[in-house]
Amino acid sequence: MAKRKLKKSKDTASVLGVKPASQKEMAQREKYVFSLAALALVVAVCAVPLTAETSSSGLSHHNHIILRMDEAILTVNNELATEVVVSWMSERCFQCLYQQLGVVPAGPSPGQPSSVDFVVSTQHGITLQLNSTPVQLELCTVPFHFGEHGNYSLWVKNLNDSAVVNCSVVTDADPVNSYIPILVAFLIFAGLASVSAIGTIILGLDVVKGMLFRICGSMETERLINSELGSPGRTESLVADNILPPPPSPSKRLRSLDTFRGIALVIMIFVNYGGGRYWFFRHESWNGLTVADLVFPWFVFIMGTSIALSINSMLRAGSTRCSLLRKVVWRSLQLFIIGVFIINPNYCQGPISWDNLRIPGVLQRLACSYLVVACLDLLVARGHLDILTTDALWAPGLDILLYWPAWLCVLFLEIIWLCLTFLLPVPACPTGYLGPGGIGDMGLYANCTGGAAGFIDRWLLGESHIYQTPSSRVIYATRMPYDPEGVLGSINSTLMAFLGLQAGKIILHYRDLHTRIMSRFLIWGLLLGVISAALTKCSTDQGFIPVNKNLWSLSYVTTLACFAYVLLVLVYYTVDVKKWWSGAPFYYPGMNSILVYVGHEVFEEYFPFRWRMANSQSHTEHLTQNLVATSCWVFISYMLYRKKMFWKI
Repeated sequence: MAKRKLKKSKDTASVLGVKPASQKEMAQREKYVFSLAALALVVAVCAVPLTAETSSSGLSHHNHIILRMDEAILTVNNELATEVVVSWMSERCFQCLYQQLGVVPAGPSPGQPSSVDFVVSTQHGITLQLNSTPVQLELCTVPFHFGEHGNYSLWVKNLNDSAVVNCSVVTDADPVNSYIPILVAFLIFAGLASVSAIGTIILGLDVVKGMLFRICGSMETERLINSELGSPGRTESLVADNILPPPPSPSKRLRSLDTFRGIALVIMIFVNYGGGRYWFFRHESWNGLTVADLVFPWFVFIMGTSIALSINSMLRAGSTRCSLLRKVVWRSLQLFIIGVFIINPNYCQGPISWDNLRIPGVLQRLACSYLVVACLDLLVARGHLDILTTDALWAPGLDILLYWPAWLCVLFLEIIWLCLTFLLPVPACPTGYLGPGGIGDMGLYANCTGGAAGFIDRWLLGESHIYQTPSSRVIYATRMPYDPEGVLGSINSTLMAFLGLQAGKIILHYRDLHTRIMSRFLIWGLLLGVISAALTKCSTDQGFIPVNKNLWSLSYVTTLACFAYVLLVLVYYTVDVKKWWSGAPFYYPGMNSILVYVGHEVFEEYFPFRWRMANSQSHTEHLTQNLVATSCWVFISYMLYRKKMFWKI
């Protein structure tokens, strides 16, 4: 969400225990999903732009001011005999200074107001403050939420008593409904999902299966004949071969885990591409949550779940812990290198330069979390869990007590985070500061963005090697570089991955006991939710540790882990237990997550993921472009799945 400083005419302002569907049924469903994916692309390109007229017809031209997205015109009419200073503050800005919008001169004569036009933001509600000059006496404050491309008038005048000033806002031209494109897109995709569900039900009917069997009967008969007669190069197996035990069957993946990963990845791609330029599809400026703040922690969470399942599988297959440790270190190094040298740099701006190369990043954070959590799991993981008893008194805590050394290490890391965050002295900043700096906290700590977390990054990495345009600039007008994927936050991302690892341990210890697995997930979700409520006092800014994505605060991790457990229950129940849903289309990008993530970053500026827009200030065109780009990556992942092509590192 890009909020602009307001001025007069410029805006500056995966294993075990679930019986899979037959290959034939899966092939039919995949062909069906393939057709729906192609249809979704066509509809997204052709149908969604039909809303462009609705959302752009309200473009306002007031005194030759051309409005952009999330802007409106405010005309301030001053009937007072003194100049009026107009200032503003966003309702999402906690304890902030008012920012000057402009000055309206005094009225030329009684009853004849002077008028000045201003451009105001419509993303959030704002509070207008009017002061008289030169005394700077507050005349009134007006909270109001302006609508996109609307025209408004603010009248400032005296009532019968000349000492009382009245301020009132009047709507001169109604705003446009900028959320209609989202509604249309939702209806389109909901319709496609309904068609898919109905088609799946129809294909499952015995009558339809019989018809398909008769249509394909001749091909099936020919296949059976060939299998009975054999091929010319076929040789009979020795009788002794039948005595040997069959080779072990490969582990069965839980589709729900790949589906969960795919949900997080698809939403991540959509918000990274812009999310239609809606504020709730962008990261929160400081405290609080938006849709964009949900997906990365979920990806970290399900990575931890996969670690538990994959390490257990490899230990059962006979791999040594030393060999697995080498694989873990090598994979972490690969992720870190890809993040630093492929994802972060903008090669369109010239050759890579160490002078301004950003060191932290998403893949770098994943690499660090993966390395720590995988090493902890290698320390305590057990290859054979079927010999463990479940009748003992301490059986309900079995999935925790068996791995107490790892839990102690994680608790120790969390104590380090708490000590550094609340006890580390930061020059010119209060100890334990968690604020954004800038105009927040009444502007007293303008250069203290992020407190200890920001200080550690600037000290270890240097200001030129961290993120230069943090989301705190949007509302809090901060000037300091700050990296949301910094060093100190990596401790809490490790905690997030470890909580995901706990979900994997639950799956391993309660294999095939679906009710026990889901109940344990819900218990963990409830426990983490209670911890979040205590840390935040159920408020955005008033808690002990607010929910904050930039800081990766402790309450942010517990809140998102709570959501992750609840979502995992829903996906696990519908996909793997009841098999009401195959996981499509999210299952396919979830199976190829690294390739899809790296690809969407590298090819972001290329067609068909981006093209020149007819109106770059239209939510409709941005939403269409971002939905098409995201659908393309889902389609690509589906084709790669069909070709059995997966990028593993």
